[in-house]
Amino acid sequence: MAPDRQPTLTGERVTLRPSTPDDWDALFAVAADPLIWEVHPAHDRWQEPVFRAYFDAGIASGGALTIVDRATGEVIGSSRFDNWKPEVDEIEIGWTYLKRDYWGGSYNREIKRLMLDHIHTQVGTVVFTVGEGNIRSRKAMEKIGGVLRPGTELRLMAGEMKPHVVYEIRRP
Repeated sequence: MAPDRQPTLTGERVTLRPSTPDDWDALFAVAADPLIWEVHPAHDRWQEPVFRAYFDAGIASGGALTIVDRATGEVIGSSRFDNWKPEVDEIEIGWTYLKRDYWGGSYNREIKRLMLDHIHTQVGTVVFTVGEGNIRSRKAMEKIGGVLRPGTELRLMAGEMKPHVVYEIRRP
């Protein structure tokens, strides 16, 4: 049975809920900040046509989640479950971005903990694919217990094939 990739998850600070096409305006308002993408391999994702393709792919994936600040009701970002591989009991969490006001760890840790706790009831291994040079995201992965797999894989980002590293977190 396929895992539930669009749950509603509620933590102390955030709620993650299924993304819908109606989330476009709020999510693009967050994503339009070029500094969010500064060290990301898709450094052009702040541009409307690039973000539109990313947003549409997220909706089509069936795993996109919109992140809402519980205190204010404001949409502050998005994340996604995707690339489920039942033959190896693995799924990917990624495509995460947050409004810069929410950077610094505690929000990202809560988001990832909610997502991991949910999906680990259904899938044994979660992977996170991070641009090799994206030190910000690599440090965040290490903070939440991600274990670096050997090697790199190439992904198309901003019109170029760029190397990515893979971290994994197995079900406790």
